[in-house]
Amino acid sequence: MDPVRLWLVDDHELVTEALSVRLGAFTDLWVLGRCATDDPNLLARVERGRPNVITVDPDSAGVDEVELFTSLRLAAPGARLVVLSGLDDADRVVAAARLGADAWVPKESGVADLVQVLRGVCRGEGWFPPRHLGAVLRGLREEVSRYREGGGPLAALTGRERQVLVSMVDGLRGTEIAAELGLSANTVRTHTHSLYRKLGVHSRLAAVSTARAAGLLPTRRDPHQTT
Repeated sequence: MDPVRLWLVDDHELVTEALSVRLGAFTDLWVLGRCATDDPNLLARVERGRPNVITVDPDSAGVDEVELFTSLRLAAPGARLVVLSGLDDADRVVAAARLGADAWVPKESGVADLVQVLRGVCRGEGWFPPRHLGAVLRGLREEVSRYREGGGPLAALTGRERQVLVSMVDGLRGTEIAAELGLSANTVRTHTHSLYRKLGVHSRLAAVSTARAAGLLPTRRDPHQTT
Protein backbone atom coordinates (compact mmCIF):
# COMPACT_ATOMS: atom_id res chain seq x y z
CA MET A 1 0.00 0.00 0.00
CA ASP A 2 1.26 3.48 -0.84
CA PRO A 3 2.14 5.70 2.14
CA VAL A 4 -0.43 8.09 3.55
CA ARG A 5 0.63 11.58 2.45
CA LEU A 6 -0.95 13.74 5.11
CA TRP A 7 -1.69 17.44 5.55
CA LEU A 8 -3.00 18.79 8.86
CA VAL A 9 -5.35 21.81 8.92
CA ASP A 10 -6.02 23.08 12.43
CA ASP A 11 -5.90 26.48 14.14
CA HIS A 12 -4.29 25.04 17.28
CA GLU A 13 -0.56 25.03 16.51
CA LEU A 14 0.41 23.03 19.59
CA VAL A 15 -2.09 20.33 18.67
CA THR A 16 -0.84 19.95 15.09
CA GLU A 17 2.78 20.10 16.19
CA ALA A 18 2.29 17.33 18.73
CA LEU A 19 0.19 15.28 16.30
CA SER A 20 2.85 15.64 13.60
CA VAL A 21 5.46 14.18 15.95
CA ARG A 22 3.21 11.29 16.99
CA LEU A 23 2.18 10.41 13.43
CA GLY A 24 5.76 10.74 12.19
CA ALA A 25 6.62 7.63 14.20
CA PHE A 26 4.64 5.50 11.72
CA THR A 27 6.72 4.65 8.67
CA ASP A 28 3.72 4.56 6.32
CA LEU A 29 2.51 8.05 7.33
CA TRP A 30 4.17 11.12 5.82
CA VAL A 31 3.16 14.43 7.36
CA LEU A 32 3.76 16.81 4.46
CA GLY A 33 2.75 19.97 6.30
CA ARG A 34 0.34 21.73 8.60
CA CYS A 35 -1.37 25.11 8.70
CA ALA A 36 -4.30 27.06 10.13
CA THR A 37 -7.67 27.41 8.44
CA ASP A 38 -7.09 31.15 7.98
CA ASP A 39 -3.62 30.76 6.46
CA PRO A 40 -3.74 32.94 3.29
CA ASN A 41 -1.51 30.39 1.55
CA LEU A 42 -3.48 27.34 2.71
CA LEU A 43 -4.78 26.25 -0.68
CA ALA A 44 -1.53 26.95 -2.52
CA ARG A 45 0.45 24.98 0.05
CA VAL A 46 -1.97 22.05 -0.04
CA GLU A 47 -1.93 22.06 -3.84
CA ARG A 48 1.88 21.94 -3.89
CA GLY A 49 2.01 19.24 -1.22
CA ARG A 50 -0.40 16.93 -3.10
CA PRO A 51 -1.61 15.02 -0.02
CA ASN A 52 -3.92 12.05 -0.37
CA VAL A 53 -5.44 12.67 3.07
CA ILE A 54 -6.27 16.00 4.73
CA THR A 55 -7.29 16.25 8.36
CA VAL A 56 -9.29 19.37 9.12
CA ASP A 57 -10.78 20.95 12.22
CA PRO A 58 -13.65 23.26 11.14
CA ASP A 59 -14.61 24.21 14.72
CA SER A 60 -13.02 27.65 14.70
CA ALA A 61 -15.38 30.62 14.88
CA GLY A 62 -15.99 32.25 11.54
CA VAL A 63 -15.00 29.25 9.44
CA ASP A 64 -17.27 28.71 6.45
CA GLU A 65 -17.31 24.92 6.33
CA VAL A 66 -18.83 24.75 2.85
CA GLU A 67 -16.17 27.03 1.42
CA LEU A 68 -13.37 25.33 3.36
CA PHE A 69 -14.31 21.80 2.30
CA THR A 70 -14.97 22.82 -1.30
CA SER A 71 -11.67 24.71 -1.55
CA LEU A 72 -9.68 21.82 -0.12
CA ARG A 73 -11.33 19.46 -2.60
CA LEU A 74 -10.31 21.75 -5.47
CA ALA A 75 -6.76 22.18 -4.14
CA ALA A 76 -6.24 18.42 -3.73
CA PRO A 77 -8.59 16.52 -6.05
CA GLY A 78 -9.03 12.96 -4.87
CA ALA A 79 -7.71 13.62 -1.37
CA ARG A 80 -9.69 12.12 1.47
CA LEU A 81 -11.06 14.54 4.09
CA VAL A 82 -10.94 13.48 7.72
CA VAL A 83 -12.57 15.81 10.25
CA LEU A 84 -10.83 16.01 13.63
CA SER A 85 -13.28 17.73 15.95
CA GLY A 86 -13.68 18.39 19.64
CA LEU A 87 -17.45 18.76 19.20
CA ASP A 88 -20.05 16.00 19.51
CA ASP A 89 -22.93 17.32 17.41
CA ALA A 90 -24.90 14.87 15.26
CA ASP A 91 -26.15 17.62 12.94
CA ARG A 92 -22.61 18.76 12.19
CA VAL A 93 -21.43 15.18 11.62
CA VAL A 94 -24.23 14.69 9.07
CA ALA A 95 -23.46 18.06 7.46
CA ALA A 96 -19.77 17.12 7.13
CA ALA A 97 -20.72 13.84 5.44
CA ARG A 98 -22.92 15.75 2.98
CA LEU A 99 -20.00 18.07 2.23
CA GLY A 100 -17.83 15.09 1.31
CA ALA A 101 -16.01 14.23 4.53
CA ASP A 102 -14.81 10.63 4.47
CA ALA A 103 -14.47 10.36 8.24
CA TRP A 104 -15.18 12.19 11.49
CA VAL A 105 -12.81 11.44 14.35
CA PRO A 106 -13.35 12.92 17.84
CA LYS A 107 -10.24 14.64 19.15
CA GLU A 108 -10.35 12.58 22.33
CA SER A 109 -9.62 9.46 20.25
CA GLY A 110 -6.23 7.85 20.64
CA VAL A 111 -3.51 8.12 18.01
CA ALA A 112 -3.80 4.42 17.23
CA ASP A 113 -7.49 4.86 16.37
CA LEU A 114 -6.72 7.88 14.20
CA VAL A 115 -3.99 6.01 12.34
CA GLN A 116 -6.40 3.17 11.63
CA VAL A 117 -8.90 5.64 10.15
CA LEU A 118 -6.22 7.38 8.06
CA ARG A 119 -5.09 4.09 6.59
CA GLY A 120 -8.69 3.02 6.03
CA VAL A 121 -9.77 6.10 4.07
CA CYS A 122 -6.84 5.53 1.72
CA ARG A 123 -8.35 2.11 1.00
CA GLY A 124 -11.68 3.74 0.21
CA GLU A 125 -13.23 3.18 3.62
CA GLY A 126 -15.17 5.72 5.67
CA TRP A 127 -15.55 6.12 9.40
CA PHE A 128 -18.02 8.03 11.56
CA PRO A 129 -18.71 7.64 15.30
CA PRO A 130 -21.03 4.65 15.72
CA ARG A 131 -23.43 6.76 17.81
CA HIS A 132 -23.91 9.08 14.83
CA LEU A 133 -23.68 6.56 11.99
CA GLY A 134 -27.44 6.00 11.83
CA ALA A 135 -28.06 9.74 11.49
CA VAL A 136 -25.42 9.99 8.75
CA LEU A 137 -26.95 7.14 6.74
CA ARG A 138 -30.48 8.48 7.13
CA GLY A 139 -29.38 11.96 6.15
CA LEU A 140 -27.60 10.78 3.00
CA ARG A 141 -30.52 8.53 2.00
CA GLU A 142 -32.98 11.39 2.46
CA GLU A 143 -30.87 13.70 0.31
CA VAL A 144 -30.61 11.14 -2.49
CA SER A 145 -34.36 10.56 -2.32
CA ARG A 146 -35.11 14.27 -2.55
CA TYR A 147 -32.83 14.72 -5.55
CA ARG A 148 -34.48 11.79 -7.32
CA GLU A 149 -38.00 12.97 -6.62
CA GLY A 150 -37.37 16.60 -7.56
CA GLY A 151 -40.04 18.98 -6.34
CA GLY A 152 -38.68 22.49 -6.72
CA PRO A 153 -35.69 24.39 -5.32
CA LEU A 154 -36.48 23.50 -1.68
CA ALA A 155 -36.72 19.75 -2.28
CA ALA A 156 -33.02 19.12 -1.62
CA LEU A 157 -33.11 20.71 1.85
CA THR A 158 -33.03 18.54 4.93
CA GLY A 159 -35.72 18.98 7.55
CA ARG A 160 -33.35 20.97 9.76
CA GLU A 161 -32.18 23.15 6.87
CA ARG A 162 -35.80 23.88 6.03
CA GLN A 163 -36.44 24.89 9.65
CA VAL A 164 -33.51 27.29 9.48
CA LEU A 165 -34.80 28.71 6.20
CA VAL A 166 -38.30 29.14 7.63
CA SER A 167 -36.78 31.06 10.54
CA MET A 168 -34.88 33.25 8.09
CA VAL A 169 -38.09 33.96 6.18
CA ASP A 170 -39.64 34.88 9.54
CA GLY A 171 -36.92 37.49 9.98
CA LEU A 172 -34.87 35.77 12.69
CA ARG A 173 -31.10 36.26 12.84
CA GLY A 174 -28.43 33.64 13.51
CA THR A 175 -28.42 33.73 17.32
CA GLU A 176 -32.22 33.93 17.38
CA ILE A 177 -32.50 30.91 15.09
CA ALA A 178 -30.12 29.01 17.36
CA ALA A 179 -32.27 29.82 20.40
CA GLU A 180 -35.51 29.04 18.55
CA LEU A 181 -34.34 25.61 17.37
CA GLY A 182 -32.20 24.71 20.37
CA LEU A 183 -28.98 24.56 18.32
CA SER A 184 -25.53 26.04 18.70
CA ALA A 185 -24.57 29.09 16.64
CA ASN A 186 -21.96 26.99 14.79
CA THR A 187 -24.57 24.39 13.87
CA VAL A 188 -26.92 27.07 12.54
CA ARG A 189 -24.03 28.52 10.53
CA THR A 190 -23.31 25.08 9.05
CA HIS A 191 -26.96 24.55 8.05
CA THR A 192 -27.14 28.08 6.62
CA HIS A 193 -24.14 27.60 4.36
CA SER A 194 -25.39 24.17 3.32
CA LEU A 195 -28.80 25.50 2.29
CA TYR A 196 -27.11 28.39 0.44
CA ARG A 197 -25.15 25.83 -1.55
CA LYS A 198 -28.22 23.75 -2.36
CA LEU A 199 -30.28 26.79 -3.37
CA GLY A 200 -27.40 28.19 -5.44
CA VAL A 201 -27.34 31.50 -3.55
CA HIS A 202 -24.70 33.45 -1.66
CA SER A 203 -26.62 35.61 0.77
CA ARG A 204 -29.44 35.59 3.29
CA LEU A 205 -31.49 37.95 1.15
CA ALA A 206 -31.19 35.69 -1.90
CA ALA A 207 -32.10 32.60 0.14
CA VAL A 208 -35.21 34.29 1.54
CA SER A 209 -36.16 35.54 -1.93
CA THR A 210 -35.84 32.01 -3.36
CA ALA A 211 -37.89 30.60 -0.49
CA ARG A 212 -40.66 33.17 -0.95
CA ALA A 213 -40.74 32.52 -4.70
CA ALA A 214 -41.13 28.80 -3.96
CA GLY A 215 -44.15 29.54 -1.79
CA LEU A 216 -42.55 29.53 1.65
CA LEU A 217 -44.34 32.38 3.44
CA PRO A 218 -43.61 33.97 6.84
CA THR A 219 -45.30 32.28 9.78
CA ARG A 220 -45.00 35.28 12.08
CA ARG A 221 -44.62 39.03 11.96
CA ASP A 222 -40.98 40.18 11.59
CA PRO A 223 -39.75 40.33 15.20
CA HIS A 224 -37.49 43.27 14.35
CA GLN A 225 -40.33 45.35 12.95
CA THR A 226 -41.73 48.02 15.26
CA THR A 227 -45.45 48.66 15.60
